[in-house]
Amino acid sequence: MARPSTKRTVSGGIEAQGGQPATDSTPRPSSLLSRAQLLELYYWMRLTRSLEERLVALYRQTKVVGGLFRSLGQEADAVGSTFALERRDIMSPLIRNLGSMLVKGATPVEVLKQYMAKGDSPTRGRELNIHFGDLERGFIGQISPLGDMVPVMMGVTLSFKMRGEDRVGLVYVGDGATSTGAFHEGINFAAVQRCPLVVIVENNGYAYSTPTEKQTLAKQFVDKAIGYGIPGEQADGNDVLAVYDVTKRAVDRARRGEGVTLVELMTFRRKGHAEHDNQSYVPEGQIERWAAENDPIDRYVVRLTSEFGVAAAELTEIDDRVRREIDDATDVAEASSFPEAYDALVGVYADPPAERPLWFREGADRVVEQHERAAGWGAFDATAQRTREND
Repeated sequence: MARPSTKRTVSGGIEAQGGQPATDSTPRPSSLLSRAQLLELYYWMRLTRSLEERLVALYRQTKVVGGLFRSLGQEADAVGSTFALERRDIMSPLIRNLGSMLVKGATPVEVLKQYMAKGDSPTRGRELNIHFGDLERGFIGQISPLGDMVPVMMGVTLSFKMRGEDRVGLVYVGDGATSTGAFHEGINFAAVQRCPLVVIVENNGYAYSTPTEKQTLAKQFVDKAIGYGIPGEQADGNDVLAVYDVTKRAVDRARRGEGVTLVELMTFRRKGHAEHDNQSYVPEGQIERWAAENDPIDRYVVRLTSEFGVAAAELTEIDDRVRREIDDATDVAEASSFPEAYDALVGVYADPPAERPLWFREGADRVVEQHERAAGWGAFDATAQRTREND
């Protein structure tokens, strides 16, 4: 079989058979964005960074339960790509795609409660960080194994096609995930079925601590599109408008029925895999250079003020709005209580028995009493009393 013909796109990537890349005469999708939309992009990036900075403060106060995962330096790729979707579309994030979830409708107070494991968080304290979803708002809760959301989103978008729905799916993976079997099987099947799916590969140089050259010999991840016979484009992941452009082209392709597109976004995370990671594997000076020369928010501020005529006072007003929203959300989240012991059973059984068996009642009492003794205070008194009343 002949190898698919390829050509470079204006964004620096590879276009395999079946695609319609932009040309110098084709207007960039971002050129059609209104002034309000341009400012909205800034708002979402600033909200993402400021919310994570607040989470760092809470983490250092031991108010965050579990790990904290930052997207510092990657805000543009999450915000710009999801901004290209419509409300009806479905998105599946990674742990560093807080910005994409905010664009899709997740709120700061939800995120704060989730990280703090509060009883009224989206998962009632049973999951952490941004592991939650809402199909009504168009985002699916992520799973941790690398690449596994690609076949999941393949199934979601195949259902769109089979039902004749005019909807698109977008899934994020990291550079390391492209070396997994789940990624290969998912994108290959989606390609064959021409599913309306956009696969975003966030190339930040490291799969946790493993540099790219240690986990693949591919010179660039966009080249992998050729093997699946699908279009592929590469863009600067720290340029929010370039990210929007490349993703919007891919989304439009999918909506026209032209199938899957692989998009590689070149970026860099300026924090470790999580707050506990000191990034000792990163060459000296690399983090500082990215911060000084290639910060996505700093770059966008320059464009807004010099190219689009936005006054500094307008950006300050947005900054103040973000600060107020996060302060208010923090107050609400901190005032929320932790889940009670029986919350662990909510949603586990579709139709729980009306009468709990004796072994369950005795076991529940024992767990409650152990917690009371260990804590030294009556946090579980109400739960224990309710257990005894149900006997």
